[in-house]
Amino acid sequence: MKTNVHLGFQGKCDEAFSFYEKVFGTKRLMTMKYADAPPNTPVPPDAKDLVMHTSLPVGSITLMGADAPRGQGKPMGGFQISIDDPDHETVKQFFAALSEGGSVFMPLAPTFWSPLFGMCTDKFGVSWMVSVPGPQPPA
Repeated sequence: MKTNVHLGFQGKCDEAFSFYEKVFGTKRLMTMKYADAPPNTPVPPDAKDLVMHTSLPVGSITLMGADAPRGQGKPMGGFQISIDDPDHETVKQFFAALSEGGSVFMPLAPTFWSPLFGMCTDKFGVSWMVSVPGPQPPA
């Protein structure tokens, strides 16, 4: 079984995924706009240029996303995407890029569970936890 994350945007999906391509140094697997839907698919005229589905490999998951047609989306909330990497410099770069234009909830710092951990929300409203893995507690 594989678990992935799907993000819902309100008109900013293409911009967000272009940003994530730069942050994570990866390329989208695919992007489909509402205009690409088969004929006779009910697509609101103002949604044709919105993203119906896109996907991007990030580490061991596929980050997916779409725009809700205007008036049908919900604001993001209630979750965070957790990214960890053993390299301190990589974690610092991810955190700096993801937090730029967004907000920092917890600056990068050592914690009792990680040598480096921070929490932020990016400029698209997606919340992130970024860390260096720490020692695992005994089983």
